[in-house]
Amino acid sequence: MAEENTNTAERLFNIQKIYVKDVSFETPNSPEIFTLAWENPKVEFNLSSSAEQIQEGVYQVGLSVTVTVKLEQKTAYLIEITQSGIFSASGFQNEEMGHLLGSYCPNLLFPYAREVISDLVSKGGFPPMLLAPVNFDALYSQHIQQMQQAPESVTSH
Repeated sequence: MAEENTNTAERLFNIQKIYVKDVSFETPNSPEIFTLAWENPKVEFNLSSSAEQIQEGVYQVGLSVTVTVKLEQKTAYLIEITQSGIFSASGFQNEEMGHLLGSYCPNLLFPYAREVISDLVSKGGFPPMLLAPVNFDALYSQHIQQMQQAPESVTSH
């Protein structure tokens, strides 16, 4: 007969607050940029996330998104946003906490960041910007693989 694990703590997760921590919208080449034809804009998209414990069982997770759009080598607009959230979590193992803070929470924050970006772009007078969904599970797995390979590359000469 299999032995039951009686040492399992109850897992609790709660969203306490979601907010915009920092936002910047720049149109360095306006009004001239509005005279150019909006054909094949070049879009650069970067994102990163961070997590920090702010008290026992409470974490701040930040998702930073940068979008740069260029027309004919001129920057049409640049948006930088840090969408943040405060989350409480307890009863999770270290590996589970890593996934929770590195993938699950950024996945919750991304739609909010996407909405702010869309609003800023349209209020800036530009055609709509609809960001595609992001697979945060895949990005987190890739990050873990890179972290595991980093010690090997340092020790092998």
